[in-house]
Amino acid sequence: MAALCSLRIVCAARAPKVAAVAEDKAAPVLKSGQKYKNLGSAVDAGLIQGCAPFDKGLDMFGFFSNVDHAEAQRIADSEITHGRVAMLAALGFVVGEQVEGSSFLFDSEITGPAIRHFEQVPTSFWAILSVAVVLTETKRVNRAWQSPFDSERLFLQKDDHVPGDYGFDPLGFGKNKTPASLNQLKMKELNNGRLAMIAIAAFVGQELNTGLNVLPSDRALSAGQLGALKVKCAATPDEAACAKAFEAFVDSLHN
Repeated sequence: MAALCSLRIVCAARAPKVAAVAEDKAAPVLKSGQKYKNLGSAVDAGLIQGCAPFDKGLDMFGFFSNVDHAEAQRIADSEITHGRVAMLAALGFVVGEQVEGSSFLFDSEITGPAIRHFEQVPTSFWAILSVAVVLTETKRVNRAWQSPFDSERLFLQKDDHVPGDYGFDPLGFGKNKTPASLNQLKMKELNNGRLAMIAIAAFVGQELNTGLNVLPSDRALSAGQLGALKVKCAATPDEAACAKAFEAFVDSLHN
């Protein structure tokens, strides 16, 4: 699903299109009850931005067909959120597999492909993670979403909420930025998030297919040794160490 969402090439930032030469251009007036016939009309209204080469956006599955402002706002926020999660997941896949089997990660208890790591994580970790997720989501809902008891329908965000803006910027990337610079940062985050959604879907698919860690299987494939690596190292107690030893053996054949 995340990979499909990433095909919707739209800059989902509820901010006006601001040219570099006209940073003080007045923002368009966005109405909470406004209707959008398609994605292009939402871009024209200034709710979101198109990005090259799709200046009017690309909406292959018709998510923006005849939607109102509230629904468009929710879709935009959803894409940004999924992109952020995917960026963390893609990074976690690569880093987690590089440190597996070391005392750094749960006292050497976690090994094998990243898609199997969650099965090996101690219960105490899941308890801590669950509390962190509940606290984070509670703050997120309170900041961005209307109360279901007061709104006219469920799943409505607050009218003044900017999709993706939850007031979390610990590194200060958005501070003291012009509107044009801020829009460029939003575009970069969104496009990296889309790439990450595709990447994490590919990582999962590859590991389900090969049963091997991502990077070792890529190197073995490029060397024409993927089949041999699967036979030797798949499902071994310490696959990472086995893969490194196998790589050294393959390298020795070419030296």
